[in-house]
Amino acid sequence: MLLLRLLFREIQHRKVNFLLGLLAVVVAVALLVAILTMCDASRRETVRLMRNLGFNVLIVPKATDMAEFWSRGFAREEMPEEYVHRVAATRDMSIRHLVARLQQKIEWRGHTVLLTGILPEVPLQYGPKKEPMGLSIPRGTVYVGFELARTLKLHPGDIIKLRGRRFTVGRCLEEKGSRDDIRIYGHLHDVQALLNKPGRVNEIEALGCLCSGGRLPRIRADLARALPDTQVTEIRSIAVARAEQRKMVERYAAFVMPVVLLACALWVAFLALSNVRERRTEIGIFRAIGVDSGRIAGLFLGKAVLLGLIGGGLGFALGTWLALHVGPEIFPVTAHKIAPLLSLLSWSLIGAPLLCAAASYLPAMVAVVQDPAAALREE
Repeated sequence: MLLLRLLFREIQHRKVNFLLGLLAVVVAVALLVAILTMCDASRRETVRLMRNLGFNVLIVPKATDMAEFWSRGFAREEMPEEYVHRVAATRDMSIRHLVARLQQKIEWRGHTVLLTGILPEVPLQYGPKKEPMGLSIPRGTVYVGFELARTLKLHPGDIIKLRGRRFTVGRCLEEKGSRDDIRIYGHLHDVQALLNKPGRVNEIEALGCLCSGGRLPRIRADLARALPDTQVTEIRSIAVARAEQRKMVERYAAFVMPVVLLACALWVAFLALSNVRERRTEIGIFRAIGVDSGRIAGLFLGKAVLLGLIGGGLGFALGTWLALHVGPEIFPVTAHKIAPLLSLLSWSLIGAPLLCAAASYLPAMVAVVQDPAAALREE
């Protein structure tokens, strides 16, 4: 009881010192909680933004001449549509987001058009469910590339004819600065019917889910099990950009958190040491009247633990509030998924007192070992 009474009297007598220490802990915990909460959002945002770069794995028939493929923009050879379903039903694949396509150049209204049929993403039967990538085009509807729409003055809702069949223009796509600007996209089965190629595709796009080195050999090995008569190409620029962006986010968090912790520890240690120096005479009197070293050390360490408990709770509340209010502006794509990380509350209430106690340990030892006679003689 004597120790608790001394502790609360100490806080009452030196409110400014206690409040400065509390401010250090609150700021440090709030920053860490906000950073960790928003790092979680940042990882999701990075995945979404990097995903928007497009597919990074291309599966084509094994007989495809890749030099011709890159010059034409699509494979001349074809393969069964069933292949995409076969991959989706295979366990332990290192790719996801499977989209089958059939492409062919046709002449339409005096223009060379890249007619592209897209099958909505086929979900993997095994593994986590992901939000679909790519276009999902309804039957009887087409999406028209920017240049075609601009030149032919097409607008959403217009009715056009392709090889005698009527289609509704669902969207006129934004400018891409690539072959996509002269494409007409339709549902795969509609395009197969137009080209008289039922059940055929000439490429499967996918997203590699490996971010470390050696991803292409692993992807090729996986595809060799499911589709031995195909070949796999990685669009390396997209794959590397995705991997490097994720690593950058992880390195940033790994740098910031230790810096904040160190700054908090130094601040608390400085305040504790300053408190010891200011109270040399008072500590000398305590020692002279018989207060043992354990109680004196307990006074400083108890104050540090109390600082950590109060600061940890307040810091968690402040950090969570900052993340919930600032996060949606920084990460608009995944703003709706930013939520309090309640697991950080227990870490705040345990970690902050431990950090404060560790920072106050040396000042407490200084208070314990000082000679009371020397302290009183200075006074």
